[in-house]
Amino acid sequence: MGIVVTLIVLAIVVVFAALSIKIVPQQRVGVVERLGKFNRLLTPGVNVLVPIIDHVRTYHDLRIQQANVPPQTVITKDNVQVQIDTIIFYQVTGPEQATYGISDYVYGVRNITTATMRQIIGKMELDETLSGREKISTDIRVALDEATEKWGVRIERVEVIDIQPPADIQEAMDKQMKAERSKRAIVLEAEAAKQDMILRAEGDKQSKILKAEGDKEARIREAEGLRQAQELEALGQAKAIQAVAEAEKQRIELLRAAGLDEHVLTYRSLETLTDIANGAANKVFLPTKALETLGSIGAIGEMLGAGKKKE
Repeated sequence: MGIVVTLIVLAIVVVFAALSIKIVPQQRVGVVERLGKFNRLLTPGVNVLVPIIDHVRTYHDLRIQQANVPPQTVITKDNVQVQIDTIIFYQVTGPEQATYGISDYVYGVRNITTATMRQIIGKMELDETLSGREKISTDIRVALDEATEKWGVRIERVEVIDIQPPADIQEAMDKQMKAERSKRAIVLEAEAAKQDMILRAEGDKQSKILKAEGDKEARIREAEGLRQAQELEALGQAKAIQAVAEAEKQRIELLRAAGLDEHVLTYRSLETLTDIANGAANKVFLPTKALETLGSIGAIGEMLGAGKKKE
């Protein structure tokens, strides 16, 4: 009997300990009710409860959670049905309000998201809907913040995952997109051809300018070289004439220094004229002064003949 009593006591102690000691993980809290009324929150770590009197109503995860909203079919302002898929990120900030403020805050968030989405999309046309994901997300978040503030839930972010228009609208949009891309390709090709022609014309222009500059420079240098050559040639001729004149002057001075008189000079001139007359020319022009000296030459000849007879 003693052993049985001991075992019963041990079992009661174990059950009592299990009911009174609660270990709560990090980022989780528990809502404790005492005799059916809210009493306190269980914080992370070891917590002690009064068995039978205290009861843990629920646990809340304080981390950021996500809730997928089922795809909703809504009608735009221009009467086009689109299917929108969204996802909501939220966090429990008030465990007591999340427990007693609403029976299921996740379900409430989804319903408010759906209703708000219908109101927002009903004021937008299809093109605005397809390009206004950021606006849709912001408007849904504002509406959710106003409703969930009393629930102890904070909406962190709302994302519109996908917007699907009807198949025929999607096909028309695909055709329009292909046409737009073809148009842009043609425009880009034409722009490229235009730029190519401009660059080619600019290159040809620059080539002609450089060629003209080169021809101009070549002609200038050629003219400069010809001018310098003519100057050097004229300078050489001037020096040659000066040298001849200097030589003739020295020859005359040497003849004068040798004591040659006027008659000898006249005689040498006549010898030169004789050599000229023996040339290929038919006519010889003699200076008047040379003709005047012919008599003197004849007299010289007679003098020479008389001298020979005396001998």
